[in-house]
Amino acid sequence: MGRLSTHVLDTALGRPASGLVLHLHRLSDSREHLKTATTNQDGRTDEPLLLEAVPGTYELTFLAGDYLRAKGYELAEPAFLDEVVIRFGIATGNYHVPLLLSPYGYSTYRGS
Repeated sequence: MGRLSTHVLDTALGRPASGLVLHLHRLSDSREHLKTATTNQDGRTDEPLLLEAVPGTYELTFLAGDYLRAKGYELAEPAFLDEVVIRFGIATGNYHVPLLLSPYGYSTYRGS
């Protein structure tokens, strides 16, 4: 079993996305809420999302629209990106799931 972490960067501003709320769920027969966290000044959560990640399918939901509005971006209604949902699998080892975010696009990858 390994750890799970995330890091969010605001690519439009060129800096970490602080104050972004995210939810972590594990998916099996149902959708189990595991944690809600908010990114700090470095765009990371204060602690890992999971210290011992069990193999399976997970979902990170980033409340991007709330973050972007709070930072002063003028968004259309409805916003192009409101919630960014990343569904991923964990097999073994440590997983880091970064999010590169702007009002009209995002990118993610398995980091280290």
